[in-house]
Amino acid sequence: MEKIIKKYKNYCNSLTQYSRYVTREVKVGNIPLGGKNPIRIQSMTTTDTMDTIATVEQTIRMFEAGCEYVRITAPSINEAQNLAEIKKELQYRGYNIPLIADIHFTPNAAEVAARIIEKVRVNPGNYADRKKFQQIDYTNDEYNFELERIRNKFVPLVKICKEYGTAMRIGTNHGSLSDRIMSRFGDTPDGMVEAALEFVRICQDENYFDIVLSMKASNPQVMVQAYRLLIQKMQVEKMNYPLHLGVTEAGDGEDGRIKSALGIGALLEDGIGDTIRVSLTEEPENESPVAIELANRYKNRVDHKSIIPIDYLPKDPTNYFRREAISISNLGGNSVPKVFADFSRNLFNVKLIEKIGYHYSDETDKWNMDEMAADFVYIGKNELKFETPQNLKIIYDYKLWMKLAEQEKCFPIFQFDEFIVASKKSFVMNFVYLNIENVFSEAFDKIANDKTIVFVVTTENIHGFAEQRRIFFELLIRNINNPVIIKRSYSYIEFDQLRLYASTDIGGLLIEGFGDGVWVEYNKNGYEAYVNKMLFGILQAARVRISKTEYIACPSCGRTLFNLVDVTNKIRNRTEHLKGIKIGIMGCIVNGPGEMADADYGYVGSGVGKITLYRGKEIVRKNIASENAVEELINIIKGDGNWVDK
Repeated sequence: MEKIIKKYKNYCNSLTQYSRYVTREVKVGNIPLGGKNPIRIQSMTTTDTMDTIATVEQTIRMFEAGCEYVRITAPSINEAQNLAEIKKELQYRGYNIPLIADIHFTPNAAEVAARIIEKVRVNPGNYADRKKFQQIDYTNDEYNFELERIRNKFVPLVKICKEYGTAMRIGTNHGSLSDRIMSRFGDTPDGMVEAALEFVRICQDENYFDIVLSMKASNPQVMVQAYRLLIQKMQVEKMNYPLHLGVTEAGDGEDGRIKSALGIGALLEDGIGDTIRVSLTEEPENESPVAIELANRYKNRVDHKSIIPIDYLPKDPTNYFRREAISISNLGGNSVPKVFADFSRNLFNVKLIEKIGYHYSDETDKWNMDEMAADFVYIGKNELKFETPQNLKIIYDYKLWMKLAEQEKCFPIFQFDEFIVASKKSFVMNFVYLNIENVFSEAFDKIANDKTIVFVVTTENIHGFAEQRRIFFELLIRNINNPVIIKRSYSYIEFDQLRLYASTDIGGLLIEGFGDGVWVEYNKNGYEAYVNKMLFGILQAARVRISKTEYIACPSCGRTLFNLVDVTNKIRNRTEHLKGIKIGIMGCIVNGPGEMADADYGYVGSGVGKITLYRGKEIVRKNIASENAVEELINIIKGDGNWVDK
C-alpha cells in the first residue's frame, strides 16, 4: 500500500537552494544586524562587572579575537550603573564596541542599563517571574491576568529602550521557562516560542521594533526545533525579527564545539541566523574564532550546484522522529547508529585498530573494546593480514571481496552501477554508494527495498547537507526503508575545521531523525583516533547514541561564583567514565536547576564558597563548602547506585 505523506509547513526560503532568511535590520550601536548585514559575532565577559579595568581588558581581548558585540552581566543596579564606567574606559582606550547588558530577575537593573549601553538582553522566563516548579491549572482569565501583570512590569523598559534607541534581545532559554508557560505548554519548543512572543506583542503594542530573538537550549535538537517553530509563528503574525543563535551550556573542549556546531550549523545551513554566540566553558576570547569559522562557511554558498527542488516538507521539522528502516545485520531497525572507520588509505594493521577502540591483551589472547569502539571498518582495496575482533565488521571494495575465500566473514561495498550488474552479492548485507543522481535514475527503482542493501549516501556538493537531506526526503516520499549510512569526505582542511563541518553536516541530519550510521573520510593520515572520537561525540550531541558522561556546563559570566573551568575539569576527571549520566555544572542560580534542564545531577554556585547539589531539579545538599562539593557529588551518585569504578 502506498504511503501517504503529510505535507508540513516550511520554515526557510528553500530546502534545496541556499539563501539567507531575510529579517528586519536592527541597529546595535554602530554595528547593525539582520537585513543584508553579515552574520555578527558576539560573546560574554566572565569578569566581575564591578571590576571596571578587568572587564574592559577582557572586552578588548574579545574584540581582538573577532567579537563584534560584548555582553556583560548586570545582576543588580550597581552593576548596571557601572556599565557607564566600563563604556567610558573603553572609549578612552579607543574602542567603540557595542555593549549588551544581560538581565535576569532584575527589571530595575535593565531600566538603568538601557539608558547607558546599546542593547539589553532579557529572559522572558525570569524577567517578571520567579521559578518555583509549580504546576498551576490556569483558566483563560487567570492566564490573561498574569499577562497583564507582566505587561505592567515590562512596559517601562520598552519605553526606555524606545526613547534611548536601545535594542533588545528577548532570549528564551529552554531550562528557564516560567511556571506559567510550563503549566500551559510544557517543557517544549511551543512553550519557548510563546514565552518570547508574549513579550514581543507587548513591544509591538508600544510601537517598539528594535528586537532580536533567541531560542536557546542545551539540547541542540530542541534548540533547532524551537527556532524553526519561531519562524513559522512569526510568519503567521507578520513578524521578521533577527535571530541570535546559540546552544546553551555546551561545555568545553571538543564536546562544546561539536554541540555548538551541530545546533548553530544546522540552522545556518538553511540560511537562518543573524548573529551567533558559541558558549564554551573556557576563556571568552576562545569563543569568537569558533563562531567565525562557522559563519565564514556560508560566504560563498549561494553558487552551489543545483539540487532537485522539493515544494513541501514530508516530515514535521519541529518534532523529532527517527526514519523507519528495516534491520540488516544489526544496522537500522531499533539499533543505535553505527560508527564506520575509514582505513582505505592505510595498510590496516594491529596498531591502527587500537586507534578505533580495540585493544589486544597478550595475557588473555583476546580483544578488549571500549565504549567508543568503531562498529565497521572500511579497508577498500587492502587485504587483511591479521585476525580482527569478532565485533568489528570489515568492508571491502566489491572487486577485492569477490577474490576472497571467506566472503561470509566480511561485506562488499559497490558503486551504484556496479551493483546493478554484479554477478555475485552477499546474501546478508551489501553496501551500495548512493548519490542524488542515482536516486532519481530509472535504475534506482530496480534495487530500492532490496532487503540486503545498506545505502551509503554521499555528496560532492558544497551544499551537501541540503543535498543529502533531499535524498532522505525522497526515500520518505517513496517509502523506501533500507538502512542509510551518512558519509562525508573532507580534504584540505584542518582538523579543527573538520570537527565543526562534520558536526554540522552529519549532526544536522541526525537530529532530523536521519541516518543509521556515520562515516567520515579525511585525507590526512594519523587522525584516525580523532575522527573516531569525533563521530561518537556527534552521535552523543545529537542524543542518538550515548557513549560517555555528558556535561551541561555554562560558559561562565560575571555572576559565576567559582572557577568553572577548574571545577568542570575536576568533576570530569572523577566522573567521565559514567556512561549515560548527565551532570550540570552551573556558576550561579540563574543557570541553576532550570537551565540544567534534563541533567541527572547538578552542581550550582549558591554563594561565595558555597555549592548546592541537585538530583534532577531537587535540592539534595544546600550551601555546602566548595572544597567538599565534588566529593559530596560523588557520594550522591554512589548512593543512587549509579556509580561504577573506572
